Amino acid sequence: MRLTLNIWRQKSANEPGKMVKYDVPGVSEHMSFLEMLDVLNQRLIKQGDDPVVFEHDCREGICGCCGFMIDGVPHGPQRGTTVCQLHMRYFKDGDELYLEPFRAEAFPVVKDLLIDRSAFDRIIAAGGYVSVNTGSPQDANSLPIMKQCADMSMDAASCIGCGACVAACPNASAMLFVSAKISHLGLLPQGQPERDRRALRMLAQLQEEAFGACTNYGECEAACPKGIKLENIARMNRDYLKAALSYREEASAGGAA
Repeated sequence: MRLTLNIWRQKSANEPGKMVKYDVPGVSEHMSFLEMLDVLNQRLIKQGDDPVVFEHDCREGICGCCGFMIDGVPHGPQRGTTVCQLHMRYFKDGDELYLEPFRAEAFPVVKDLLIDRSAFDRIIAAGGYVSVNTGSPQDANSLPIMKQCADMSMDAASCIGCGACVAACPNASAMLFVSAKISHLGLLPQGQPERDRRALRMLAQLQEEAFGACTNYGECEAACPKGIKLENIARMNRDYLKAALSYREEASAGGAA
């Protein structure tokens, strides 16, 4: 099949960018979307032009590196799929596609389709850890955990930090990402010692990174390639309010003493 690609080209973060049109013939329906871009880049390199810069690593839908917008949709039209797992059979011969980086103040463009997602790393570093020394692997049933809690924790832990939730949200909110990281630890016994502190610190860092506020549009859940649920945001809000009230009471008690 033959496609027409309109791709955002930007040489650096400090230079303006623009859409550039490319004709891409000889696309196989069995290629992944990134393999199709590899073919385009090989041609550009042979012509002496700069290849299109995009991020990728595992190409198995695990690492969260490969995200960008395809026709205004994070990761493209196939729900529950990352760009690297999106195949060309979902497109038709003659299609014209528009490729852009995720747009958010907290995700500055580095070059072309590549963005800087280090804001997510700083949020995790602010509180996304457990201090419990779990030691060597334990027997499966040595630490009883309710199946419902284990299932919800594992579902939240499937977040790959790709940033699709931020790109889809009209407010550029990262609440779905942060709530997933808070939930997958807070639902387990090992995550209880830092549960209150984690919610306070990670949400404080979220504000520092200039992400927007959540107003319950639900676009984040729809765009998430791993199907992270909005219920995690409600759980995170409960944890935050409980922690904030607890710390306020402790501060008041300390002042009175």
